[in-house]
Amino acid sequence: MTTTPARSATRWPGLDTVPSGVRTEVSARIARKIFHAAVRRLPVTVRDGAEVVGLGGPEMVVHRPDEFYRRVGSDGLIGFGEAYLTGAWDAEDLGGFLTVLAAEMPRLVPGWMQKLRAVYVKRPPSMHRNTTDNTRDNIAHHYDLSNDLFRVFLDETLSYSSALFDTSLTRVVADGRRHLVATPPEGGAEDGGEPLAQAQARKVERLLDQAGVTEGTRVLEIGTGWGELAIRAARRGATVHSVTLSREQLELAEQRVAAAGYADQVDIALCDYRLVEGEFDAVVSVEMIEAVGHEYWSTYFQTIDRLLAPGGRVGIQAITMPHDRMLATRHTYTWINKYIFPGGFLPSVRALEEVTAADTSLRISDRLSFGTHYADTLERWDLAFREAHEQVAALGFDATFERMWHFYLEYSRAGFASGYLDVQQLTFERTRA
Repeated sequence: MTTTPARSATRWPGLDTVPSGVRTEVSARIARKIFHAAVRRLPVTVRDGAEVVGLGGPEMVVHRPDEFYRRVGSDGLIGFGEAYLTGAWDAEDLGGFLTVLAAEMPRLVPGWMQKLRAVYVKRPPSMHRNTTDNTRDNIAHHYDLSNDLFRVFLDETLSYSSALFDTSLTRVVADGRRHLVATPPEGGAEDGGEPLAQAQARKVERLLDQAGVTEGTRVLEIGTGWGELAIRAARRGATVHSVTLSREQLELAEQRVAAAGYADQVDIALCDYRLVEGEFDAVVSVEMIEAVGHEYWSTYFQTIDRLLAPGGRVGIQAITMPHDRMLATRHTYTWINKYIFPGGFLPSVRALEEVTAADTSLRISDRLSFGTHYADTLERWDLAFREAHEQVAALGFDATFERMWHFYLEYSRAGFASGYLDVQQLTFERTRA
């Protein structure tokens, strides 16, 4: 089924009008000084009118400086992204340019300004708080755009999360914690490498292994996606109860499950995770905790703890960020929140450890980090998306949407390529009966 695009071709609130006024003029001048000071010491090339700034590297061209600095001065990183959507600036190697910035993210803004963060950054609107009333709309904003849109850039498994490529694993110690780290994939998106569908299958199968899913296992999946994990769990002989808040995903996932011959083993429900009842031997969730909201992490894990049978295990794949950055940004309204994931927020591993230790009997027993694999996954998605320009346009999405989606994929890739973000498979087990 194809839905009507959530954003019409003529309505992009906030983009038609460039910020103005005396206060904007002042903030624009400050933004220009801060931006130039930041990029002057970075391996990038910024062409700002007649001026060229930076040490040389991926190039950014500021086409309309007045607009660019007005937007950045008025709205910070949201304005930075919006200036890209309007074409006020561009970069041929967008991902490469953003990766340099992401690597310096904690240091881009002067220390004195970071201390005043709470004064000038916008807080998320109350409607983005993931209450049981709001969460459905937050999820629909992204996942109910159009199943056909996601088909044009995902592989045949329709897996919308990081793949795990066939690389070696090393055991490292960080912050006193031992965990596995996957070495970077060999062969990027443009020169072949392992097929994405194969790497996506490996990701799912490993998570099912970690959760102990075998013949007869009662599985709860939080966040259905388009059904790939449920199908693979059923193929092992498990019974699966999967919950989602996306009507579009539910419809297609049910079709895929039936086509695979597992309709009698898989039940998919349009249901908030907080309302699930029953007992399950394994609970699995792939990149859904990012949509929970930090206010509800405790509720999320308490729910899992309540539903998990004695001896059961939990497998969660989560995008994570450093703990100090998580603390600094948890009340910040971001470009990603505004345009892509309303109510979304990334946890740190430490935060998850603290929440589960304080409020549940669950503890992390195994941890695999593979952030570089997400960078590769996102690069492949972006290449496929851009190659499908005509299909995207035929679905009713306009040029601004295409720039937005390209920016979103490359902005995300930069986070993982720079090491600012990570993705982890976390296994949880009980410490008491």
